[in-house]
Amino acid sequence: MQIFPAIDLRDGRAVRLLRGDYDQMTVYSAQPCGVARRFIRAGARHLHVVDLDGAKDGQPSMANWVEIEALVQQGHAFIEVGGGIRTEERIRQYLDLGVNRCILGTAAVEDFSFTERMAQRYREKLAVGVDARDGKVATHGWLKTSDMDSFDFCRRLRDAGVQTVIYTDISKDGALSGTNLDAYRRLAELEGLDIVASGGISDLLEIRALNELGTAGAILGKAVYDGKLDLGMCLDAAGDRRDESDDEPPLF
Repeated sequence: MQIFPAIDLRDGRAVRLLRGDYDQMTVYSAQPCGVARRFIRAGARHLHVVDLDGAKDGQPSMANWVEIEALVQQGHAFIEVGGGIRTEERIRQYLDLGVNRCILGTAAVEDFSFTERMAQRYREKLAVGVDARDGKVATHGWLKTSDMDSFDFCRRLRDAGVQTVIYTDISKDGALSGTNLDAYRRLAELEGLDIVASGGISDLLEIRALNELGTAGAILGKAVYDGKLDLGMCLDAAGDRRDESDDEPPLF
């Protein structure tokens, strides 16, 4: 199982929100590249990066773009990026920048035919983030909630050719109260779709449980930032630690 330490960007800083609430934000670092280097030195091979300003406003933030570019140039990790990606032009811009995978969110709900075309065109370079509040799909940086059932939407995405879904239970995100394992057990029954778990993972036993379910990946956020989870131990539990023969990231 792949482990994705999360770097959520707002105004070019690494932050975390509580349950997606922009008014409940903790700033962890003004240097996201430094955060990434710490993750990579701990053994991480993957990073999950979100432009929170882009997710909220629908327009990618220039300050966050600069940081994403720096993260890519730093190297040493597979980087997936989401937040405000609602056009093919933006997908191409990120991929041309060197991002490994782009994540659609609001666009997947509001323009499903676009999502289907992008899934067929970009395949493994595209994922869809399905953010659920009380089982319904939320959009626009989690500020709006649709009447669409999140599990039905995941099934529809799979049938349209989407290979990877990042599923977040918003009520769990940033709360350090544990993740929604019942949801991931249900999603594990969707054959042909890789599920990345996100939201509230705060115990090593949850990492092991998700791995046993066959979950493709897990995104770790506040629990790592606050020291409740040791990233190295999570990587070992998931079998996703960097090979010792890999080039070491710079320490500066």
